[in-house]
Amino acid sequence: MHIYAIGDIHGQLDLLRAAHDLIADDMALHGSGQVVHVGDLVDRGPDSRGVLDFLIAGIAEGRDWVVLKGNHDRMFTRFLRNPWEPEPGLRAELSWLHPRLGGSDTLRSYGVANAGDRPIDKVHAEALAAVPKAHVQFLTTRPTLHRAGEAAFVHAGIRPGVPLEDQSETDLVWIREPFLSEGTSFGPLIVHGHTAIEAATHYGNRLNLDSGAAYGGPLSAVVIEGREAALLSPQGRRTLPVSRR
Repeated sequence: MHIYAIGDIHGQLDLLRAAHDLIADDMALHGSGQVVHVGDLVDRGPDSRGVLDFLIAGIAEGRDWVVLKGNHDRMFTRFLRNPWEPEPGLRAELSWLHPRLGGSDTLRSYGVANAGDRPIDKVHAEALAAVPKAHVQFLTTRPTLHRAGEAAFVHAGIRPGVPLEDQSETDLVWIREPFLSEGTSFGPLIVHGHTAIEAATHYGNRLNLDSGAAYGGPLSAVVIEGREAALLSPQGRRTLPVSRR
C-alpha cells in the first residue's frame, strides 16, 4: 500500500496543480493511492479561493483526497465567525490580518481589497458577503487527524506523551515544541507541515512536508510506503533518507 501527501499550500494554486500532476504520473506507474493534504490551504499566496475551489471540486468528482485543517484555515473561519475572538496558539499582539499571517492575501482572492488597512467591521462585512458558504463549511469540517497504514497525518504535530485520540485540536494545528525536538518514536510515523524548512525531511519518527511554498519555496508531494517516503519530482521518485538531525 502506498499513500501520497502534499505539504502546506498557502494559496499557491499553480503549485498545487503541479503537485497533483506529479502524483498522477506516479500513479500511472505504481497504481492509485489516497492523497492527503496536511492543511494550511489559505493565506500568503495569491489564490486561496482557487485552491479551495480545486479541492472541493476534486472531492465532489470522487477523488480519494483527504484535506486536513491547518492553523491558517482555522484563523480564516474564526475571523468570519467573529473577528474579535482570540485564536488560541496565536500571540495576542497578532491578528489574522497582520502582514505576517497573510489573511489580507486570502481576502484579496475573494475581491476584498486592502483588508489590513481598513476598519475591521467593514472588512468583516465584506468578507461575509464575498466568501461562499460552501468554502466556510468545507474549512470548518476538515479533520485534524488522519490515520493510514503506519502513518498518522496532522497539520502541525502532536503533543508527546498524549495518545492520538486525546490530542487537542489546538496542538494538532499549532504545536512546534516539544514536538519538533522529540527524538523517540511516536508509534506511527507523524506526517506534518506547519514548520517551514528548506526541503521535505524524514526524521525517523516524523516527516515534515512544509518546504516553504508560502515563501517562494516548492510545494512538496511525497509517496509513503510503510515508514519510508520518497519525494516526487519530474524525474520520478527520490528516496528521502532519515535525517541525523
